[in-house]
Amino acid sequence: MVARPTRRALLLAGAGAATLSVGGGFAARELTRPRPGPAPELPDAPAGDERLVRRESAARGRAVDFWTAVPAGHGDGRGLPVCLVLHGASATPRDYARFGLARFLTDATRRGTPPFVLAGATGGRLSWRPSGADDPQRMVREELPAWCAERGFDAGRVAAWGWSMGGFGALLLAETFPGWLRAVAAFSPAVRGGDAVLTGVARLRGTPVGLWCGRQDGLLSKVRALARALPEPPVRAEYADGRHDFTYWGRVIPDAFALLGSALARP
Repeated sequence: MVARPTRRALLLAGAGAATLSVGGGFAARELTRPRPGPAPELPDAPAGDERLVRRESAARGRAVDFWTAVPAGHGDGRGLPVCLVLHGASATPRDYARFGLARFLTDATRRGTPPFVLAGATGGRLSWRPSGADDPQRMVREELPAWCAERGFDAGRVAAWGWSMGGFGALLLAETFPGWLRAVAAFSPAVRGGDAVLTGVARLRGTPVGLWCGRQDGLLSKVRALARALPEPPVRAEYADGRHDFTYWGRVIPDAFALLGSALARP
């Protein structure tokens, strides 16, 4: 089991999110520098079965961290659908416990969201795109579902969620494999005009997309442009006060989990 996050650790995690990879490029550059502020209140809910293990990824040519979380009260998660988690440039699955993701998941199910599992692995800083022999997108498409199936999760019902670079990666995943994902939730996705997500946006037709971005986030205009470019209106689009950090993202996780749980529960 993984230790519960502290309020101070979550605050530091948000402050460390200043650097991100942009628009599918492989280099990272600074877009915003979030100011440390009040960390979001973590829900009064326990983590369920939360695990962090090492797995060999043939797609990436290295060992990666593989993290999973099952909502409390649902045992080892056998039979539950899966939401794949794609991290940003300044985080890895080792940070998910201190972000409180497992606790948010339990809280969502206690509030009536159909239960599902969170699962993610280390994708590096490649914007979830291949670079030579290192292919984090193939890891997410092929290996993550296989590792989830080994745990008894229902890898036939899959959605994706990511923030910043991971939001870009989740959208690109849905475009690369149309119809595979039940839904995509993207927090402040690192998109820009002319990148792979924008040029392939028509392939998102039929995939429910939720978008969230803070009004003080440097990516706000790009995210709004993406919402306008979608072939169908986003099922959820929220632009509330907030910056490019988990102080804001933590506040909108419940909304995203409700959307994802509903999509994953469909027959």
